[in-house]
Amino acid sequence: MLQVRVHGPDDVRVDEVAPPDPGPDDAVVRVAACGICGSDLSYIRLGGMAGPAPEPLCLGHEMAGVVHWVGDQVRSVSVGDRVVVEPGNEQLGRIGGGGPQGGLTPELLVRHADAGLLHAVPDQVPLGVAAFAEPLAVGMHAAEQAEVQPGDGVAVFGCGPVGLAAIASLVDQGHERVVAIDPSRTRRRLASGLGAQAALDPNDDDVWSALSDLHGTTPFMFGPTPATRSFIEASGSPQVLTDILERGRVGGRLSVVALHYRPVPTSFLLVLMKEFTIRGSMEYPERFADAIDLLARRDLSALVTDRVPIDHFDRALATLRESKECGKVLVTMNGDLADR
Repeated sequence: MLQVRVHGPDDVRVDEVAPPDPGPDDAVVRVAACGICGSDLSYIRLGGMAGPAPEPLCLGHEMAGVVHWVGDQVRSVSVGDRVVVEPGNEQLGRIGGGGPQGGLTPELLVRHADAGLLHAVPDQVPLGVAAFAEPLAVGMHAAEQAEVQPGDGVAVFGCGPVGLAAIASLVDQGHERVVAIDPSRTRRRLASGLGAQAALDPNDDDVWSALSDLHGTTPFMFGPTPATRSFIEASGSPQVLTDILERGRVGGRLSVVALHYRPVPTSFLLVLMKEFTIRGSMEYPERFADAIDLLARRDLSALVTDRVPIDHFDRALATLRESKECGKVLVTMNGDLADR
């Protein structure tokens, strides 16, 4: 069967590998669809991970599919169940993030199937949409880390899948003053469709003046700042981090969910003077299935803009690398299973 694996820097291949060899407490999932994301691009560029990882490295951590086989000791799932596969953690091992398995394959071995990593998908959610649960969970946690209160103005910088997921989560919670900032027309359109108060183009719009107009201003000793209370950094731009600290308000909050591999110069004098809170956001809410619940409540299918079969993985990779006019890019396996 096929498996997408990284063999070295910028060396990613769709390999022929042996089928799963499960044990009595394992399950095998026929993968309908698996997303690819910025972290996958990093693994490809680096030729693996910064820390210890199998060689070659299996990719794929945003998966949904149908349980195809269960061991005789498994009690929590049955053959035929529609599931999202949570990629795991340090205790249980990871899927697609340094573990021995990866979701970019037609048949995925899930060890310790009763450990809580297989989550039921409601009937009304197609598996090709359910595969968005993992990035949705990442965006939900980024919104949690921003500690948005009722009435707060929020600015989300970067409207790739995670930024859009954060917007979807905030709007679902009833927040009406969420502003999206992204140079991509497609991503701004998607943000507006989710219910963003405004969608700004940082190349054409004066973002900070616009935030003052939308959210009002608040005093600071060097002059008024936008009253925007919370910021979510999902763009990966070092300049955005600098701008938020320089232009943000006293008592502002920043949730950093984008990957910043290089150090970013930071004015801790401004952090001190503004009593600014900076929090990282890594992975998911305490309950991963909250993301699946949100997919059942709201139709987020528009966020999945590209679907490419695994035997054309290079096309999916090119879309993610070369175009910002996309939302979530999915790789499909097993024919039309993603539509079910």
